[in-house]
Amino acid sequence: MTGVLAIRADLVDEIVAHARRDFPLEACGQLVGPDSGEHPERYVPMTNADGIESDFAFAPAEDIRLERALDAAGERRMLVVHSHTRVPRRPLTDSGLPEAYPSVKDIAQMEWTPDQHWLIVALATADARPEIRSFHLAGGAVVEDELAVVESYMFAHTGSDDVPDRS
Repeated sequence: MTGVLAIRADLVDEIVAHARRDFPLEACGQLVGPDSGEHPERYVPMTNADGIESDFAFAPAEDIRLERALDAAGERRMLVVHSHTRVPRRPLTDSGLPEAYPSVKDIAQMEWTPDQHWLIVALATADARPEIRSFHLAGGAVVEDELAVVESYMFAHTGSDDVPDRS
């Protein structure tokens, strides 16, 4: 994935719905797509094995089953997805709300798979407006992806002038 990271709106809707269902626990899952593709095609919600509000871990058996299914289908993991539901002890912002920025533990996990992108959904309450951001590591530093939520990947790379008129 290079340039703008485009994710279809229907996938974002699924992710936010999952985060709302699991609130106040952190929801987690994977955005997956074809081995040779540039864009995620489906969201796979996963079980948060930690079962706590301030952390997540994929259930190991579920993670292994997903890996086998992806291999069999010619797919790969494209983005790790999880939610932040708690206000940090020392908020990084003055808003007093959870921030969609990798935690210290997130960054440590990102180091295990430096090519992986991480999508974070911050929710202050189950019905709050989510903040959605994506990150990856580059040279050991956390870099925010330019994220575009699109209706279709067909027009994701060409700019807003090429979006069909819906009137």
